[in-house]
Amino acid sequence: MIPNVLTVAGSDSGGGAGIQADLKTMLALGVHGMSVVTAVTAQNSLGVQGAWELPVEAVRAQYRSVVDDIGVQAVKTGMLASAELVEAVAELIAGTDAPAVVDPVGVSKHGDALLAASALDSVRSKLLPVATVATPNLDEVAQITGVRVESEREMRRAAAAVLEYGPRWVLIKGGHLPGDAVDLLTDGSEEHWLRAPRHDNRHTHGTGCTLASAIASGLAKGRSVPEAVAAAKEYVTGAVVAGFALGGGIGPVDHGWRFRGDV
Repeated sequence: MIPNVLTVAGSDSGGGAGIQADLKTMLALGVHGMSVVTAVTAQNSLGVQGAWELPVEAVRAQYRSVVDDIGVQAVKTGMLASAELVEAVAELIAGTDAPAVVDPVGVSKHGDALLAASALDSVRSKLLPVATVATPNLDEVAQITGVRVESEREMRRAAAAVLEYGPRWVLIKGGHLPGDAVDLLTDGSEEHWLRAPRHDNRHTHGTGCTLASAIASGLAKGRSVPEAVAAAKEYVTGAVVAGFALGGGIGPVDHGWRFRGDV
């Protein structure tokens, strides 16, 4: 059977991030992608022009509809928008026997807020404790913990701060630092440093969503967390290299890069 992976996230009308990126990633990695829409955004290569969250009952109904009938081998969360949605989704995940990858989305690639400030406490106290893997970037680390990372050696301190909120593993994404694209995966006892050359391509919209979905796809296939993260890093690096122009701003990574003979 093909593993089933569920994304609980917002819709990106431009197709580069959010649920659209999640489902493309899942298809590319050989799992069956399913979705719970938490919010609808008006979004393109230039930014987010508007966002509307769905009612909690609509999110809960979508989740129960999929999980109770089809079942899931992994869950991935993205944009959850409000404290009410964060808490509802955390409760749903806690009652699901499957690994969960939590991408604590705070802002878009263009700097647009995708999470209410009032929801941060719920992310800390409800969502992170049910995460198998949390995947914050450096801005999200600062938002959640107050720890600001300006060098590679400070990533350990950031990881420790996030782990205090209860995820089993944390992947600190160091893509905003100069030099190689380096990430730190740790559960507090073992460490895995993942490094890739930095590629000169501005079209990187959707990297965070894509990485978290790729990790969830690997976990659904039965891989260990370190194996799933390493494979996801390789996939995302290729997608960044193949990222392409779209519209007048920042284009998306190419989720289908492995299918193209010219990449």
